[in-house]
Amino acid sequence: MQSGIIALLVTSLGTAGLLLYAARIAIQTLRSWDLGSGSEQQLLLERKTALVSTIVALILGFQVVTLALFIYTVDALHILFAGSMCAAGTLNVNPLGYPSLAIKLLCTILAGIWMIINRADYLAHDFPLIKVKFTLLLVLAPLSLLEAGSLTSYFLLLKPDVITSCCGSLFEGGRTTLAGLLAGLPPVPSAIGYYLVTAVTLLNGIITWRTGRGGLLLAVTSLAAFISGIAALVAFFCLYYYEIPTHHCPFCLLQPEYGRIGYLLYALLISGVVTGCGGGVIHLNRKRPSLSVIVPKLQKRLALWTVLSFSLYLLLVTIKLLTTSFRLD
Repeated sequence: MQSGIIALLVTSLGTAGLLLYAARIAIQTLRSWDLGSGSEQQLLLERKTALVSTIVALILGFQVVTLALFIYTVDALHILFAGSMCAAGTLNVNPLGYPSLAIKLLCTILAGIWMIINRADYLAHDFPLIKVKFTLLLVLAPLSLLEAGSLTSYFLLLKPDVITSCCGSLFEGGRTTLAGLLAGLPPVPSAIGYYLVTAVTLLNGIITWRTGRGGLLLAVTSLAAFISGIAALVAFFCLYYYEIPTHHCPFCLLQPEYGRIGYLLYALLISGVVTGCGGGVIHLNRKRPSLSVIVPKLQKRLALWTVLSFSLYLLLVTIKLLTTSFRLD
């Protein structure tokens, strides 16, 4: 009966239900959409799609907020479980914790990309991306149902008498788990790889911002910068935040003693990958007549946002690296 859990369950089940209903409209639209037709069925579809697009945009906006709420809730619950020191231990109480986080993160990124596609479609006069965004909606609907099921099962299976593992043992190099593999990456090469990938991403983002070219490459490099940013944070930068050479946990950064800097760092990474990949998706449709002017302008704004997001993340971790007295041999 935690307020955070109740809010997450209600919103996840509600989101899944509404997206499943929207998916039914999406199937009808993909089958029967014909903008050149003046039939009653086409007029009805246009009204339904406009309503569904507005509702889905609001729902998926909540999806981004609930990711932060989920992380905050599992972090706050760690005091209930013996052996847990942060959200890492709470997620490890049963086997559904980390899969639930992964599904929710994937849904959040896809939701952000959908909203970018919907924005481009809204700005045009002839719904040029209606089939693209409704096809993606058919992917999001079952994912949201899977997310609701995994979250419900995870929270219902939480047992307060379970002794879970602390983050120090979970993020220990040499373990065969994903956390162990990330923690076991060589710290300095991971940091160098991150800086190289981010430099390429920022350079490409600036080129796209100035010229409108390179949208697809920016999508690929943004995804690489997102992955390398997480890997380098676990393997290298966390050591400088904690000033402990063996502590790799990315969840302890959410604690107040570290200024809850983790929320900002993860928000910047997610923002960068969503805007970068979203710009790449609309770049594929730039040759449509009604989008020939809209896409370059929107893509430039997205590229600028990608550059700002990854630049601020780079600045924050680098400042910590340079200002702390801690040094690795």
